[in-house]
Amino acid sequence: MASYLTNLPFDHIFFTGSPAVGKHVMAAAAKNLTSVTLELGGKSPVIVDKSANLKKASKSIGWGKFNNNGQTCIAPDYIYVHEAIKDKFVAEMTASIKSLYGLGADAGANGDYCRVVNASHHGRITRLLDDAKAKGGVVLTGGEVTKKTQFIAPTLIEGMSDDSAIMQEEIFGPLLPIITYSDIDEVISYINAKPKPLALYVYSKDNKLTDKVIRETSAGDTCVNQTVMHFLHPNLPFGGVNNSGIGKSGGVWGFRAFTHERSVLVDKHSSLSMFYPPYTPGVRKVIKATMKMLT
Repeated sequence: MASYLTNLPFDHIFFTGSPAVGKHVMAAAAKNLTSVTLELGGKSPVIVDKSANLKKASKSIGWGKFNNNGQTCIAPDYIYVHEAIKDKFVAEMTASIKSLYGLGADAGANGDYCRVVNASHHGRITRLLDDAKAKGGVVLTGGEVTKKTQFIAPTLIEGMSDDSAIMQEEIFGPLLPIITYSDIDEVISYINAKPKPLALYVYSKDNKLTDKVIRETSAGDTCVNQTVMHFLHPNLPFGGVNNSGIGKSGGVWGFRAFTHERSVLVDKHSSLSMFYPPYTPGVRKVIKATMKMLT
């Protein structure tokens, strides 16, 4: 059905989904020269600087990541935390998860904690977790999986190799890898080496560091000391860049995405004869003076 619809000559196609499927949508639209708005997601990074308010950061990251069981396109996908505060941050994250949803199997009894949408997706996330553990990953909290109820506990994990699937694929689930850093330039280089994310989150009280990250990276949108909320703000455009999407929506930008600005000129007794040849010296002077006034 999706293939059939995208091959029809619509004026515009708005698609939300994965980058892989987005490429097929764009290719199908190209056959009819149909314009597209693509919201595609990707691996949205979080940077937690040593100056950050860790209680606030852990609470907002915990909500932004595990809301809807991590199944949102702008959920934090992995965290870079400064090595000087890593242990304290993990402790705060664990406490936040406990207060928001419950730790481990306890989250299963929390009515505010969702389940994975279907068995296929549950299996995919489980494989990401198993692969991460097989490649050096250590579960800091969570890791409990129940196939029958499609439950996966809010999980923090560290130590997995960069070639593990969890670090290569969009997770779209309740697994949150944590990586330590000492130099912000290392983080920026890592982010820039990957496809451009839909969102990038920075937690810091250091304005120079925040500005540096924003200036030297590219992402669809960015939140400073918050996650996800930019999507809900009516006065902000929302959308990706390159691999994470094309075009913007939200507020007036959504209206523009679905409309065509058609200019209409009505000639009311103006004379354009001066622009018609032959271009005598006198006519050239008038044209030059006219063009000067218009510019």
